[in-house]
Amino acid sequence: MSIAQLAQRVAANMARSLVGMDGPTELLLVALLAEGHALIEDVPGVGKTSLARAVAASLGLPFGRIQFTPDLLPSDVTGSYYYHQRSSEWIFREGPIFTGVLLADEINRAAPRTQSALLEAMQEGQVTVEGETRRLHHPFLVLATQNPVELSGTFPLPEAQLDRFLLRLGIGYPEEAAEQEILRMRPTFTPTEAVVSPSELREAIESVRSVSVDDSVVGYITRMTRATRSHPAVELGASPRAGIGLYRSAQALAALRGRSYVLPDDVKELAHPVLKHRLVLDQEARLRGRTPDDVLGDVLSRLEVPVER
Repeated sequence: MSIAQLAQRVAANMARSLVGMDGPTELLLVALLAEGHALIEDVPGVGKTSLARAVAASLGLPFGRIQFTPDLLPSDVTGSYYYHQRSSEWIFREGPIFTGVLLADEINRAAPRTQSALLEAMQEGQVTVEGETRRLHHPFLVLATQNPVELSGTFPLPEAQLDRFLLRLGIGYPEEAAEQEILRMRPTFTPTEAVVSPSELREAIESVRSVSVDDSVVGYITRMTRATRSHPAVELGASPRAGIGLYRSAQALAALRGRSYVLPDDVKELAHPVLKHRLVLDQEARLRGRTPDDVLGDVLSRLEVPVER
């Protein structure tokens, strides 16, 4: 089965329980195939949790959910040792992070020390507790959510943690026709089922790495990330890790659309979800109401797009 067929099968299965989620579904598949993670930022009630559950179910991956709160401890995420009196030994109890798809719900409500419990897992696919390192499920996908409106009692994610997320996306309110369909289908809600085997999924992840990226496209990505660092409104631009993320994401998107090569349009389409959360604007730009999306629009409009030789 090709990666494009895999994507079509997953999208069709998810459409049984979700309406108007084609765009976010494709981006989450990009994150998974590129072995990255996604931050979903949107208002409550638009289907963030349902989307995460449907993705996990369609791909046959174990699903875990953590409701982040101010009193959550790092051990509540990673797990901890407890003393078993009958056997007179210390036994490790795995935390909810030992899963395939982890929904970190309202991640910015937890204290920074708890948020940081995800860093090693997201970057290296492992967790270290009491000096002992344990591998996580492969593939492993963190889907974190946060509410951009209600900010009281929250702890904004530091730049170092935002940089660990490959993509940042929103869902938005559905169109009127889609919202009517949501109301009609809710009484007959059909849960999704696995349509992809674990071996097919791992094979797809391996195949994405072989998608061809021309030197001109590599140069385009490099110029784009470097241009964000020299933009007058930017205090902190995209890092080399951001460039790697854009490269891998473009490979995944090309494969999902049935191509064995990356187009410059793939890079342009992914520039905003991959780069915008990694930019820190200076104070003057923020006071003027400028956003990272504005800056990326400037950068993309000024860059010369590679053309076919």
